[in-house]
Amino acid sequence: MEEKSDVLEEQLPLDSVGMRLRRAREAGKLSVEQIAAETRIPQRHIQTLESGEYSRLPSRAYAIGFSRSYAKVVGLDAAEITDQVRGELARASGDDRGEGQKYEPGDPARVPSRGLAWLTALAAVLLLVGGFSFYRSYFAPGLGPAPLSDPVDQAPQAERPAGGEVVFTAIEDGVWVKFYDASGAQLMQKQMAVGERYAVPTDAEGLQVWTGRPDALSITVGGREVPKLAEEQRIVRDVPVTASALLARNDAVAESGAAPAPAREPATGT
Repeated sequence: MEEKSDVLEEQLPLDSVGMRLRRAREAGKLSVEQIAAETRIPQRHIQTLESGEYSRLPSRAYAIGFSRSYAKVVGLDAAEITDQVRGELARASGDDRGEGQKYEPGDPARVPSRGLAWLTALAAVLLLVGGFSFYRSYFAPGLGPAPLSDPVDQAPQAERPAGGEVVFTAIEDGVWVKFYDASGAQLMQKQMAVGERYAVPTDAEGLQVWTGRPDALSITVGGREVPKLAEEQRIVRDVPVTASALLARNDAVAESGAAPAPAREPATGT
């Protein structure tokens, strides 16, 4: 009779994982709240583990992972607990092979948060876009969009005053000046007051000037200032003052980098 009793005791099922975890928790005088804080497992899932109702967990991975974390906190052998969980899951599903499986899914308590998962996905997309752009620019440069403008047009060019109206302005008082055309016909002759302006007619041919104060006359072509006919007081005569002549003189000064050559003086005895 005793022999039969011993056989029956050996055939009695072992305590379930849930019972072992709960007893270890109570022996350590730990509450469900403390286990949840230590493992970061929600309290409802801890209670589900202790009751052995694995079907209420999201998946098999949660049952194995949560049990492992729980076992570590209460001082049980984590590997033994997870093996037992696999066996209980296999028996519940009617698949005895599950007890021998050693597949170890990640611990759900340590699964990255949803925000981190989104950031990882975004980083992967940016990496793919960057790699594609590098491929197009390095290995297939001709596939990219055409440049917005011709590179030649982007080269810096020296600014040149545009042609236009020629204006003389007296910067001192009592500046005598005479303007005339190629035939000698007088267009204007007077003593200009300081600030007084004279716009040279654009329809006259061979415009020229005669003055003894070229240093007191500022000149603009198309609204842009060009060098004076001379920087000192002297008599100049028969000096062309058309827009083209003044611009050519301005270009020559810019290219040489030197001070402008003074307008020629009238020949002696003229």
